[in-house]
Amino acid sequence: MAKSRSGLTATGVSIVSFLFILLAFSTPNWLETDGSLQRPKFSKVGLWCVCFKEFKDPHFWYDVTFENCWWIFEEEFYIIFDILLPHFFVTVQLFFTLCFTLHLIAGFCTLLYLACSRENYRFVHLLIFLGGCLTLSALCGTVAVWIFGLYGDGRDWMPNWEHNNIGWSYALGVIGVIGSYVAGFLFLIEARRYRIKKNKEEKMRASYHMEQVKSSHSNI
Repeated sequence: MAKSRSGLTATGVSIVSFLFILLAFSTPNWLETDGSLQRPKFSKVGLWCVCFKEFKDPHFWYDVTFENCWWIFEEEFYIIFDILLPHFFVTVQLFFTLCFTLHLIAGFCTLLYLACSRENYRFVHLLIFLGGCLTLSALCGTVAVWIFGLYGDGRDWMPNWEHNNIGWSYALGVIGVIGSYVAGFLFLIEARRYRIKKNKEEKMRASYHMEQVKSSHSNI
């Protein structure tokens, strides 16, 4: 059955915001060097990947040099986990993973929304769940991008901090979170509008039924 314009707009915004969040979740450009150094020790880092160039153990416990891009939980990184995974970054990983997971659930619900008829009695519940899931996803994403924006390019994390800048993956995450708010609110508004319309139809149907009953009694 045909959907309303606001519902289709919410669907489009949720799809686009999910693509942004997916790219931010999987790309390693949350923080990156500005390229002004000839031999930077650090290149870029994402939620799950980090790229070093001749980076040595700052504790001087081991004579190890890290090169190229690695999975951030690689076993070889255990000697620098306290530097590579500070508490703020683990928190960012946790909340942005929740953001991504909730958005993924909302994606399946969006498919149900497109396939479900508005005459289905659970249609309004689907809209409320979908809008709430997207809004909760946006809240988790907000916590993640706010914390990373606050501490990500600080001097206490990656080397050569004065040459490090917030990257485009972070920007995509912010845009995706904003889009999630928009889509979530639109679905909740759609649910409220549909519920009001449904209540009016039920009242009109009940009123019509009462008139029919009164008319039948008067004829008798």
